[in-house]
Amino acid sequence: MKVLELKDLKREEGQIFYLRKYTCDAVLELPTNTENTPIFFTIETSPIGEKIIELSFLKPLNYPLLPVKKAILSFILDEENAGKLPC
Repeated sequence: MKVLELKDLKREEGQIFYLRKYTCDAVLELPTNTENTPIFFTIETSPIGEKIIELSFLKPLNYPLLPVKKAILSFILDEENAGKLPC
């Protein structure tokens, strides 16, 4: 199971500068096929600089959720640290 990319990444505008909200399609490489699944996630920066990421799936996925969620959260954190997510 591997996350290939986040397609159609859009950031929702908000008034709280330490909380960013995004919607996108996560492209997942599963053992049997490649699947796009719509997701919603937030990145909150704590007062000490820690990144807290919360993830929601917008439609059911026919695959165990724990490994998918772990892989997506890791991918999002890597993209955030590389500066590839819209601010």
